[in-house]
Amino acid sequence: MTCLAAWTAPGQVRTHIRFRLIEWGHPEIADDMYLIAGELVANAVEATPDGEIRVRFTREPDAVLLGVWDSADSMPTVRPAVELSLLDVQPDPLALTPGHEDGAGGWGLPLIEALSSECGVHRTSPHGKWVWSRVHT
Repeated sequence: MTCLAAWTAPGQVRTHIRFRLIEWGHPEIADDMYLIAGELVANAVEATPDGEIRVRFTREPDAVLLGVWDSADSMPTVRPAVELSLLDVQPDPLALTPGHEDGAGGWGLPLIEALSSECGVHRTSPHGKWVWSRVHT
């Protein structure tokens, strides 16, 4: 499916995935796939504002494969995971202010790596990339 790189896209893709997983008889992986899809699509939307993204969700004999394409040439980077305690989590009075970046982002790719059986990224020509996740059923 092709959709506008808008902040409504993650919800649209999650809805599509929900129906497909029910149709394919794999509700046991639904929660993981919703999280993976939301993160991959949100990253693509952020990388390609005012453009379009492509989403491919396919069934394999023992897995499902989700790929998200965006036109940006920049490659995703995984922030090293660090262990946090409750003392590290502080309220941010500006959290809902548009454009405010608190540095708390960047957890999406480590979550995708943890939930996926396999994941990766492939450049496309002349520009862009497919970021993908495979989850075994």
